[in-house]
Amino acid sequence: MNLPFFISKRISKEETGSFSSIINRIAVISIGLGLAVLILAFMVLYGFKKEIKDKIYSFSGHLIISKYTLSTSFEEGSITVDDSLIRQLKNYPLTARIQPYAMKAALLKTDEEVQGVIVKGVDESFDTLGFSKHMVEGRFPDLSADEYSTEVALSKRVSNYLELDVGDEVLIYFVQNPPRFRRLQVTGLYETGLEEFDEKIILGDLDLVRRINNWPDSLAGGVEVFLSDTDQLDKAENDLFNSLDIDLYVDKVTDRYVQIFDWLNLLNRNVVILLTIILIVSGTSIISILLILIMERTQMIGVLKSLGAPNKLIRRVFVFNGLQLIVRGLFWGNVIGLSLGLIQYYFNIIPLDAANYYMSHVPIEIDIPTIIGLNLLVLTLIGLTLLIPVAIVSRVSPVKAIRFD
Repeated sequence: MNLPFFISKRISKEETGSFSSIINRIAVISIGLGLAVLILAFMVLYGFKKEIKDKIYSFSGHLIISKYTLSTSFEEGSITVDDSLIRQLKNYPLTARIQPYAMKAALLKTDEEVQGVIVKGVDESFDTLGFSKHMVEGRFPDLSADEYSTEVALSKRVSNYLELDVGDEVLIYFVQNPPRFRRLQVTGLYETGLEEFDEKIILGDLDLVRRINNWPDSLAGGVEVFLSDTDQLDKAENDLFNSLDIDLYVDKVTDRYVQIFDWLNLLNRNVVILLTIILIVSGTSIISILLILIMERTQMIGVLKSLGAPNKLIRRVFVFNGLQLIVRGLFWGNVIGLSLGLIQYYFNIIPLDAANYYMSHVPIEIDIPTIIGLNLLVLTLIGLTLLIPVAIVSRVSPVKAIRFD
């Protein structure tokens, strides 16, 4: 029989309403609420990052390959998208898929309003299925016709400003010399909540942009590369930059939309600060509670020492007692944190202001390895704090302890 574990179990079974029972509950509640808050914080953080990145990746590849130029215009110089370039990109081990594109500045004109926009031309390789979750009305333009399509998808913000709806036609004037115009049909409206896209980007046919620019089918503004592992983004950028022709430039999506990704990194720092505060509070709580338990059991410590029990055995009694409190706290913390996270995940009961947070509700992403890691981190760090109060046991004098009241 493990004597320290047996004694710790006996002293932890206090009568309901007793002083020890109350402070044990306080310890469990403190650890449980701390872990629940940490689990929710990481689920919300990962949810935010996933939602924002998915929205960016629905408009842009992880890497953007374009003509090397010093111009800051939205329009790129043309590159030749031939078989050798496509084969080189597809054969790169980290490539998941590629899609050519082209940008063109233009003006949308109705009877009452004029709005400056950027037409992003894409072809059938565009991930319409992944983009469909951003479509709020209508459908994505049909890009399967042999001739170029005049169908476009506008953002909800642009459509509201121009008072356009699905099925309406609108004149578009392309900024060039001489100017050229086309009559386009609005087939769908999208909304991402990201101003970088909703304020100016409309999606149409790549062949339309080619026709306006007098480009053959072999030219495009650039090629977007989607990676199978985004953690290898820097490596992929360096590899492709060194292997492609000298006149081609490789740009990371994190550099093109640096403000958004900096905001996400700021969220990371906030969660780390929260993690530190909760660990300090929980650790301080368990230290205080164990000190109270040791004081309450001073006479027991004196009796055990007078019977020849070594300090090591008595310290293990209180370590086991503290670990029981920690494990109970971890159990209830997981129950509370995961339950609240799942409720928000399925029912979206907590709304957000889309204008400030880029989405209409608090997003949740459940990452099991992170939850397991949080449990191990809390168990390890708070478990180590048990060594601080139990060190007092060795300083207790048996004679004074037995007389302690």
